[in-house]
Amino acid sequence: MATFAQTSNPKTAQQPASPLAEIPASQSSATANQYSMIGKSIKIKGEIVASDPVYVYGSVEGSISAPEHRVTIGKEGRVKADISAREIVIMGDVCGNLEGSERVEIRNEGALMGNLATRRIYIEEGAALSGTIDVRKASKKEKAEQDEAGLDRKGVVSFPVTELVEEIAS
Repeated sequence: MATFAQTSNPKTAQQPASPLAEIPASQSSATANQYSMIGKSIKIKGEIVASDPVYVYGSVEGSISAPEHRVTIGKEGRVKADISAREIVIMGDVCGNLEGSERVEIRNEGALMGNLATRRIYIEEGAALSGTIDVRKASKKEKAEQDEAGLDRKGVVSFPVTELVEEIAS
C-alpha cells in the first residue's frame, strides 16, 4: 500500500511517499534481494516450501524445502524438521535429516541430531553432530554439466584420510 502526501495545490498530482512505491512490481521483485525470514518470536508447525533463501531465527517443526536456495538456521533458531535445500548452514539447533544438494555447513555453535547427505560438507570445531554423514560424488551428468560450464578442480588439493590422520598425529 502506498502512502501519499497532501500538496497545497489541488491541481498537482500526488507523489508517493516511498521510492519503492514508484517501482513496478515486476521490476522491484527482479532487483530486490528477496528472502524469507522466520524471526525469534515466530513458531511454525507444518511444511515450508520456499523459492528464495530462508533464514530461521525462531522455531520450526515439520519440514523445510528450498531446492534452489540456502536455508540458514541462526544461533537462536530451533528446528525439528527435515531440511532439503541447495545449501544448508546451521548455527542453532536442528533435529532432523538434511539433504543439501551442494553443501552443508555446521558452525561452531551449531548442533545437528540427524542424518545428512550432501556433496560438500564443512564442520567447524565446537559443532555438535549426532547421526550419519553421506558425502556423495557428483553424478556423470552433473560432472558433464560442470565441464561444459568450465568448472574444474584446478587448485584443489585432496589428501587420503589415512595420510591426513598420520600427519596430524605426528
